[in-house]
Amino acid sequence: MFAAFSESPLGKLTLLEENEALWGLRFGADIPKNAELSLTPLLLEAQKQLQAYFDKRLFTFHLPLVFHGTPFQERVWHELLKIKYAETISYQALAARVGNIKACRAVGHANNRNPIAVIVPCHRVVGKSGALTGYAGGLHIKQYLLNLEQNDG
Repeated sequence: MFAAFSESPLGKLTLLEENEALWGLRFGADIPKNAELSLTPLLLEAQKQLQAYFDKRLFTFHLPLVFHGTPFQERVWHELLKIKYAETISYQALAARVGNIKACRAVGHANNRNPIAVIVPCHRVVGKSGALTGYAGGLHIKQYLLNLEQNDG
């Protein structure tokens, strides 16, 4: 397992790789004990793509990803990848997309456990009224990411 840091407008991010796939993006400098600090080709590419995203030059990430969660969580995380740049959907709409419109809370919980923040865009999921609700990195980060995507310049 490898880890590298990436500077961003949100502060330091930690990128995590295993078996040549990205499995984590964490806010702050949070390296698992069994990870080796190393700027692998994949982690370097992830840094470049994140910089391009924050510079509004990249709208879809192209990185190999691996998920470690329950089958339901993984279904939610894969569905998050289908939400287009600058668009938002409600937790209820996301629940419907994964096959159970009544699973809004479970979808919210899976969203909160998303291990690859920003790249797997859980920040694009909002309350039914459009209100910001919950974000593992903090609502200020969710608001920043939505503003970045929805505003020119």
